[in-house]
Amino acid sequence: MDDLSETEPLLRPAQVQGKVTDVTSEAYSSLQDESNREVFDNVPDAKKQLGLASAVMLIFNRVIGTGVFASPSIILRSSGSVGMSFVMWILGALVASAGTAVYVEFGTGLPRSGGEKTYLEYIYRRPRFMTTCFYAVYGMLIGWLSGSSIVFGEYTLHAFAIQPTTINVRVVALLCMTFCLVMHGAFLNYGLKLQNALGFFKLFVLLVIAISGLFSLAGVPGFTVRAGYDIPHNYRWSSLWEGSDIGLNAFVTGMYNVIWSFIGYSNANYALSEVRDPIRTIKRAAPFAMLLVTLAYLAVNVAYFGVVSKQDMLGGGTMAAALFFRNIFGPATERMLSAIIALSTLGNLLSILFAQGRVVQELGRDGVLPFSSFFASSKPFDAPLAGLFTQWLVSAIIMVAAPPGDAYLFMINLTSYPLAIFNLLISGGLLLLYTPAFKAYDWRPPFQAWKSVIVFFFLSNVFLAIVPMIPPSPGFDVYEHLPYWSHVVIALSIGLIGIAYWFVFFDWIPRKRGYRIVEETVLQDDGVSRSVLRKIPNEVANEELA
Repeated sequence: MDDLSETEPLLRPAQVQGKVTDVTSEAYSSLQDESNREVFDNVPDAKKQLGLASAVMLIFNRVIGTGVFASPSIILRSSGSVGMSFVMWILGALVASAGTAVYVEFGTGLPRSGGEKTYLEYIYRRPRFMTTCFYAVYGMLIGWLSGSSIVFGEYTLHAFAIQPTTINVRVVALLCMTFCLVMHGAFLNYGLKLQNALGFFKLFVLLVIAISGLFSLAGVPGFTVRAGYDIPHNYRWSSLWEGSDIGLNAFVTGMYNVIWSFIGYSNANYALSEVRDPIRTIKRAAPFAMLLVTLAYLAVNVAYFGVVSKQDMLGGGTMAAALFFRNIFGPATERMLSAIIALSTLGNLLSILFAQGRVVQELGRDGVLPFSSFFASSKPFDAPLAGLFTQWLVSAIIMVAAPPGDAYLFMINLTSYPLAIFNLLISGGLLLLYTPAFKAYDWRPPFQAWKSVIVFFFLSNVFLAIVPMIPPSPGFDVYEHLPYWSHVVIALSIGLIGIAYWFVFFDWIPRKRGYRIVEETVLQDDGVSRSVLRKIPNEVANEELA
C-alpha cells in the first residue's frame, strides 16, 4: 500500500458545468459539485445509504445461501476423507481471499457502482464502447435470481409440509422474487433492513450449529448423538485421512465446488456509488465479510463431522445440515431446518437483486442500451426500479420456461460460468496495469494487492474457465442428455452477441452513414449523472478538431 490517503480518489476531479459537461469516453473521473466538494461519482449523498454493516451483509448474504447446509456432503464425496475436505475448504478460502483483495483494489481505485463492468471498461478501452456492449448482454440477459428462487420455493413448501410440484414450486418462487422486487424497488430502506436482519439471522443460526457441534464433541448432556444413529469418530487420526482420493479428477471436482461456494465477495462493488465513504468502507467490509464466511464454513464443517458419521454423510442424498439436526435434535426438526434454509435463501435473493439492479442502472448510465434513460432512472421511488424489474423479468422467464432436469441445471451453470470469465479478464487486466505498456494509466489505488495474490486469483479463474471443458469422469456426468460443455458454448455465444451489437451500432453503421459517436454527461432530475451518446457528422467533428 502506498502513502495515499484512504479517502483520496484515484482519479482527479473534473468540473461539472451546469447540466451538461463533455467528458472523454476514455476516462473515469471523480466529479465536483457546486460547493467544490469532492465526490467519487456524481451521486447525491442522500442516495448513499449503505454503511459498513450493510456492506458486510450485502456480501455475507450473497455468499451464504444454501451451500453451507449442503456443500459439505458434496465436497466429502469428492475428497474421500474428512481431512481432505478441510484441505479443500482452506484452499477455497485462500482463493476467495485473493479475489477479495483484487476487488478491494479495484473498489478503492474506482469507487463507483458496476463491479466488473466498471473495471473492464477502465482496462480495455479500445475499441470504444465494445467492452460495455460485451458486458451489457450478460448483465441484461442472465437470470441471476432463477436458481435461488426455485430453492426458496422448494424449502418453503417443505416447511409447510406441502408436497412440492413443478407448478407450486414455481408459483412460490415467483412470489418470492416479486416480494424482493417490491421491497428493493419501492421500500428501499425497509428492504435494506430486512436484508441486514436476514444476514444477522443467518449468522446466528451458523453460530448455533457451530456451538452445538462443539458441545456434542465435548459430551455436554442434551447435545450428544441420539440413540439409533451412528456415533462419529471422524477426528481420530486413523479416520481423518481414511479414503482420501488424491486423483486429479476428484480433486478438480471438489475444488471447483468449493471455490463456487465462496463466490460473492464482489457483491458490494456492484453498489459502491451508494456506499458512504466507499474507499474506507470497502477496505473494511469485504475482508471482514469474507472472514465471517470462512470462519462460518470451517466451524460448521467441524460441527457436522463431529455429529454425523462419514458413512451417513456419504450415503444417500440428504444434506449435511439435515443429518446434523436429526442426530442432535431429532427428526422432528426437519421442517424447522427447511424454514431456516428458505430464510437464508431469501437473504441471498435480496442481496443478488439489490446488486444486479445497480449493474443494470450503470449500464443505463453508460448510454449504450436502447432506452438508456429508462434504465438509468431512479424514479419513482428513489431506487433503480427499472434495473430491478429487468432482473426480475429475465429471471422469471428463465425460471418458468426451464423444465426440471437438464434445462434447469443448464441455467444454473449458465449464470456461473460468465463470472469466471469476468474474473479472469479483470485479474489479468490488473496485472497489465502494472506493466510498462499501461504506465500512462497511472494506476495507484489507495489499496494494492500483492502481485502474487493477483496471479494466484488469475490462475484460479483459468482453472474455473477450463474445468467445464474437460470431459467428466464416468458416473459424474454434468447433464443427462446435453453435452457437458453446453453452458460454456452458450455463455461464450452471449458475449459474441454483445460484440456483434457493438460492431453493428457503434462501428459499421457510423462508418456507413458518416458520423461519429460523441459522449456527453448530463445530470438527471434525481441528481445522478449519465452519459448521452450523440451522433455528430464527420464533417462537423473534423471542423471542431481543426
